[in-house]
Amino acid sequence: MVGNNNHIKRIAIIGAGSSGLAAIKCCLAEGLEPICFEKSNDIGGLWNYSDTCEDGRPSIYKSLVINTSKDMMMFSDFPPPEEFPSFLTHAQVLAYFRMYASHFGLLRHIRFNTEVRLVRKSKEYDTSGRWTVESTTRGDEQNVVEDFDGVMICSGHHSFPYTPQIPGIENFQGTVIHSHAYKEPIAFQGKRVVILGLGNSASDIACDLAKTSEQVYLSSRRGAWIVPKTAFWGLPADMLANSRVVFTLPMKLLDWFVQKQANFRIDHNTYGLRPHHGVLNSHPTINDELPIHLVSGRVKTKTQIVKVDSDGVWFEDDPKFCPCDAIIMATGYDYRVNFVHQETFQIVNNRTNLYKYMFPPHLPHPTLATIGLVQAIGAVMPIAELQSRWFISLISGRSKLPSRQLMEEDVSKKKAAMDQNYVGSRRHTIQTFWIDYMDQVSWEIGARPNLWQMLLSDPELALKCYLGPCLPSQYRLYGPGTWSGARQFIINAYLRVNKPKADFRVLHSEKTDRHQESLRQETTQDAPSQEQMREVNSELLRKGEQHCRRASLSPEWTTTLFYVTLMLVCGFVWFMVGLLDLAGDVINQADSTLDNTIGRRMPFTE
Repeated sequence: MVGNNNHIKRIAIIGAGSSGLAAIKCCLAEGLEPICFEKSNDIGGLWNYSDTCEDGRPSIYKSLVINTSKDMMMFSDFPPPEEFPSFLTHAQVLAYFRMYASHFGLLRHIRFNTEVRLVRKSKEYDTSGRWTVESTTRGDEQNVVEDFDGVMICSGHHSFPYTPQIPGIENFQGTVIHSHAYKEPIAFQGKRVVILGLGNSASDIACDLAKTSEQVYLSSRRGAWIVPKTAFWGLPADMLANSRVVFTLPMKLLDWFVQKQANFRIDHNTYGLRPHHGVLNSHPTINDELPIHLVSGRVKTKTQIVKVDSDGVWFEDDPKFCPCDAIIMATGYDYRVNFVHQETFQIVNNRTNLYKYMFPPHLPHPTLATIGLVQAIGAVMPIAELQSRWFISLISGRSKLPSRQLMEEDVSKKKAAMDQNYVGSRRHTIQTFWIDYMDQVSWEIGARPNLWQMLLSDPELALKCYLGPCLPSQYRLYGPGTWSGARQFIINAYLRVNKPKADFRVLHSEKTDRHQESLRQETTQDAPSQEQMREVNSELLRKGEQHCRRASLSPEWTTTLFYVTLMLVCGFVWFMVGLLDLAGDVINQADSTLDNTIGRRMPFTE
């Protein structure tokens, strides 16, 4: 943005993962000059798989598949290719990021192999809000010092493994690693493995090992609810769960329903999974494969480890000694931002004092923010993008933060609500619900969907925004940075989910040269060109139309039937909840009346 003195504002962006890429793009859209510092030699952050593991860098395992569907994890104005499956492998996620970076010309704004050493207030911070950034480039020990008008910290929170202290662990003769270092199951073939934890990484790794290891044990203090990725008709579960209509239901009713759905897949009592808390009181474990391995006995659940001997472990619920060859600690991460001075902000036991998980309330200028340092029940990519849009709006002067007092009150309220609603854990310190948080941030920039206004001007769109999935594109309908394709993308949400699967099979059976070439390109580092993508998409659409015409029930009717059914079900649920509440009130009133009557007729005696 050009200021009064024709000064183009320079923004330092730290990290070129999903959050950093969104930040660069938002800066460019506003006419700012982004300078992105990336200490590796490539983009992608967490999603850039490597066979090696380095301290201070995110790391993933070879079999990783994202547990949020592609249309719910996308950047709001750049849909993934239709031929991509609903749930992407890490290679496909990275390919999507490459397409995004190429389409918006982001790479030339990234300084690779450059690490930020320190972020501190500049000498003129009090008047300008500027920051001084010190960095070094690999192979060059010279410390480069620069001033910036704003700083966006996009370094993520999966780089520093947290390892709990377990009595006797130092005497164990087998292998002990953190899930951060786990890559593939071959090193554990034929071995007995204990995995400490029952979160998403723990359950994924257990399923990975179950096929080749002698036995896998999942050790957990509390248990966990195992929620499937897919729901009715094979639809991605997050497209049904992250819906505005769903989150208008009473939380107790919603929690009860998700528990029933989880138990429908596998009985949590029978297999030692059931925790004492509800589904919505903890971050969910999302896995479709784990129930199969639990039923087959390849994976067994255990409670907390009491102590470790040289050749095995003792569990709290089992007095018998359990021999094992390896221990994998899937125990989460330390959230650190080591390059920021503690007077700016600090993270203690994974707790922050950031307004909306972004801004230090005590700073007089809104020129520094963390992007993506939030744990939502949903994908972080759209959140990071919306946070970036808000930050840029503040930098450009279109938005303002509330007073320090109001921000600190908001932080205190969120902490109190988190302590009340979530299980006490290092994991539940930056937790939030996806739609609620997205609505809060989008309201700050005027991009929150106005459903009442929409109902008058575009009833079909209003219906699908309310009853259908809360797609990231809903936040491109209003405010700055609107996307002309948002409406159509939202309208066709479920048609698009069903189309790629059938179309992919059709093209695969024909083994066309074009399709084979696109598959080869998906597995390489270079993304397909826009022209190739358009050609493939055109053929997919043509095949999809032929397939739909052959179907006995058109996708348009299927979608309409789905929405009507959903409305009827929700209406019935709301009616029953109201009826039960009314019945409870009547019974309570009758009890009170009866007690009063009996009290008047029966004199008090000692």
